[in-house]
Amino acid sequence: MAPMLTEEIPGVLDKKKYQAEMEPLLLKLQRLGRQVFEAKLPVLLVFEGWEGAGKGSVVNHILSRLDPRGTRVHPFFEPNEEEALRPYFWRYWKCLPGKGQIAVFEQAWYKQLLRQRAEGGLKKKRFHEALDGINSFERLLAEDGTVILKFWLQIGKGEQKRVFKEWKKDKDYAFRLTEEAKLQHKHYGRWSEAAEEALHRTDTPVSSWTVVPAEDRRWRRLAVTRAVCAALERALKEAASKQKAASKASKSPEKAAQKPVAARRITAGPNPLDALRLKRVIKPEDYDSQLGELEERLRQLQHRCYLKRIPVVIMFEGMDAAGKGGAIRRLVKSLDPRGYTVIPVAAPEGEEKTHHYLWRFWRSLPKAGHWAIFDRTWYGRVLVERVEGFCRPEEWGRAYAEIRSFEAELKDWGAVLVKFWLQIGVKEQLSRFKDREVTEYKRYKITEEDWRNREKWPLYRDAVADMLLETSTASSPWTLVEADEKRFARVKVLKTVADAVSQAL
Repeated sequence: MAPMLTEEIPGVLDKKKYQAEMEPLLLKLQRLGRQVFEAKLPVLLVFEGWEGAGKGSVVNHILSRLDPRGTRVHPFFEPNEEEALRPYFWRYWKCLPGKGQIAVFEQAWYKQLLRQRAEGGLKKKRFHEALDGINSFERLLAEDGTVILKFWLQIGKGEQKRVFKEWKKDKDYAFRLTEEAKLQHKHYGRWSEAAEEALHRTDTPVSSWTVVPAEDRRWRRLAVTRAVCAALERALKEAASKQKAASKASKSPEKAAQKPVAARRITAGPNPLDALRLKRVIKPEDYDSQLGELEERLRQLQHRCYLKRIPVVIMFEGMDAAGKGGAIRRLVKSLDPRGYTVIPVAAPEGEEKTHHYLWRFWRSLPKAGHWAIFDRTWYGRVLVERVEGFCRPEEWGRAYAEIRSFEAELKDWGAVLVKFWLQIGVKEQLSRFKDREVTEYKRYKITEEDWRNREKWPLYRDAVADMLLETSTASSPWTLVEADEKRFARVKVLKTVADAVSQAL
């Protein structure tokens, strides 16, 4: 349970006692920072608390002994125009630390909610829902290995008043005394009640709170430094223990003799792909007329989305050579290129590999009123990464819930979410592969990896079945596209998008 907020503070800390404990602590912090880098641990330090509680000075103190090459500080203010047009967590996802990095967030996802609760009349039910969303976000990061430390710097109303007077008298600090800070002081009781509730509801085993009595500068620095050192030591020991266990298991003769086998179905019931009639066709004259009408309709809908600031996210998944690229080209043919982005997704590289798998997709989300079209998506976690063994079973196993939560956030944001799975038959795929090999301008599309994936067709079908059954929800259903006949598939894609956007408008 989170410590209760209180105006009581310990006595002023003696300077000699402070220095006697702080100097070895800072040396330890410096050493732990190097070890975090070597162990490739992502670390997130979140500082919340009252205006005037000394968050900035504590952050500077901690940073004085950490390597600046692996440390980033992110102060968050009122969302700017770019941030306001994105989902709530977008700006935080962008700044998350990679493996071996330390990120310091000064007033992150809590402050905005506290202000809305204390000043803006945010209802209790919605406040609790938002706090539960924060718990889900922090749990997702922790399960992926991020070490999360949250600090609330606590001062009383009288101390805050004294600090504000000091700021007002000093021209170098007067800018800090904002109207928001004055409102917080005026409504200290409402803010305190909201903070108490938030800390209680979001104090969890994977992201607990440390409440720091902050009226004495030495005490708050010492308390935070102690807590950071202790938490990093624990995390490093746990990481070393896991690494040792993994190394021991890999050297076991029994383990070495076993070949990794991709998991088969984890869901019950028939495979949704079995119900598809893949040879559905459309007459050439009907194709031309319908395509023209749909392209004009989509052009108008895109304009209306921009005026009403409705974001649209369209996702394409499918078997290799199923026609995703051709469908996307027809979809965007009549759209204004200033209002959409096509995002081709390949295997993660560079910085992408040091972050949570959803990180790169959060960064690519469109602004409200714009369209984003993903050629392959976050579902790679439960498809290629699962089948090829690029992630552990427990990682792709929990990804279904993570993806449902992610897509629910997009819907809550107001996005139109359209998900396509393009399915072709095994014979049709072979025909298209051979056509690519003999057609010069298509030859770049066929690789050895495509042929290897084809050999695992049954495993991919099982993975697709689980994906469809686990992540097709009432608010974000899958649309299965019979894609043996390209013209039929393209018309179905365009019509589905147009209908979904029309309904949202």
